[in-house]
Amino acid sequence: MLLRFLASLALISAVWSTALAADDVTRHVSEAPFTEVVADLEDAIVNRGYVVDYRGHIGDMLQRTAGDVGSNKPLYRNAEFFQFCSAVASRKAMEADIGNIAYCPYVLFAYETDAEPGKVTVGFRRLPAGPGRDEVNVLLDEIASEASGDL
Repeated sequence: MLLRFLASLALISAVWSTALAADDVTRHVSEAPFTEVVADLEDAIVNRGYVVDYRGHIGDMLQRTAGDVGSNKPLYRNAEFFQFCSAVASRKAMEADIGNIAYCPYVLFAYETDAEPGKVTVGFRRLPAGPGRDEVNVLLDEIASEASGDL
């Protein structure tokens, strides 16, 4: 009986986590060319005084490895992410809760799907609400909004 209860609890938890995962991503859409949007995204980060620690070309990787994993389904025309950290925002978040180290560095993404060329999505995964994390979410949303032209 205990095993059945634990299995049910695990299933409910998995379903709930999947539902939450879809809701914790903020997206903005632009119809500007992908190259312009990612340039604007990088500028929006750098012009605030942050350093892009890593720029990932996830779309290229997925395209390059599709055959290796037995897939031929096109996903993205373009897809990249930018990773950076903010000494000020990170310190404030970690002073509020030392465990907030789990959320640093911060990541923003931009992609254009193969199914909807010309529509570029810019966004980020929101941190859970809380002291220090709320300010990071505002910062990430400002950057994504600027890059997508929503400001």
